[in-house]
Amino acid sequence: MRGLAALWVVLYHYAARYLPGLHTDRYTHLLDKGYLAVDLFFMLSGFVLTHVYWRTFTEPVRGSYWKFLMARIARLYPLHLFVLSLFLATALASRAVEYAATGTFEAIALQGTRSFTALLANLFMLQGLNAGQLSWNYPAWSISVEFVAYLGFPFALPWIWRSRCRSKILLALVLVALLTWFALVTGDDFDQWDGPLALLRCVPEFLIGTLLYAAFARGAWSTVSGRDGVLITLVIVLLLLLHFGASDLAVILLFPALILAAVGNNGRISSLLNVAPLVWLGEVSYALYLFHGLVEFITTNLLEAVGVRDRDRLSAEASFLLMSFMLGASLFCASLGHNGIEKAGRQRLRLLFGG
Repeated sequence: MRGLAALWVVLYHYAARYLPGLHTDRYTHLLDKGYLAVDLFFMLSGFVLTHVYWRTFTEPVRGSYWKFLMARIARLYPLHLFVLSLFLATALASRAVEYAATGTFEAIALQGTRSFTALLANLFMLQGLNAGQLSWNYPAWSISVEFVAYLGFPFALPWIWRSRCRSKILLALVLVALLTWFALVTGDDFDQWDGPLALLRCVPEFLIGTLLYAAFARGAWSTVSGRDGVLITLVIVLLLLLHFGASDLAVILLFPALILAAVGNNGRISSLLNVAPLVWLGEVSYALYLFHGLVEFITTNLLEAVGVRDRDRLSAEASFLLMSFMLGASLFCASLGHNGIEKAGRQRLRLLFGG
């Protein structure tokens, strides 16, 4: 599910935004709604981390808090810093080429996107607080705001885990109310990734993921959610809603049921979801998410180098070929980055942190 969500985001950025010549909205709104994959990510993250850490944090936090943060740093930072360094190297290389051709070059700004200030913000995982001005790798805004959720997670989890069913239901209603208010404030546009609104989008969804795992672990709805028909029905309903461009909030409120139906499935679909290609896609999903922004950045520089500054003028055929190349390059880089940087870096940092 995580891998498919990452692929959805990539296709949204490439086909619906980067290459307008494809005119995907003429056929379906499925790709136009690809930003909602991030909302699914937030819920999945809360679900998975609760699965991993519920035993650790049912006791007083104390030293476990720092071990948790070090584990999160070891998980996110190696690949984040590597891709960031590639962005910087690409920017410097393009300026070197510009200088060789013209004798002048544009200096890296002190403020704004892809500036020295933005570089510092990315080093401290703060870019999500003002992503419109602090982004080098723009998809990385979500890991920044999610890191904020990590800071409070070890304190929220014990209370959620031990609370009575009535309290969990009340919290779920409060979180849904917050998302409903968010939808009203934004005009039902959940594609908010800049500033405080990004936090208001991330934190409630992350906590919903935590509640979902608490329900799953206690066998809630297992007799219903484990059936193939339930999962198939949910997928069809979601695809129809996305295809016709339905309300963002309506789609997001179905994500919890989708997660429970997917992880609780004990029918034939469970085997289909665990085939090797999908498992691999899930494993490289974080690398795919980070690298696809770099591929887009390099593609933009290459297009400008050959005189293509207006992508609106690219034909649908040329746009499709370019998108296919970018997608293939992203998957290739993700495979290399996952094995060579992400996994190796995580292991080394955990050894360094003593965990």
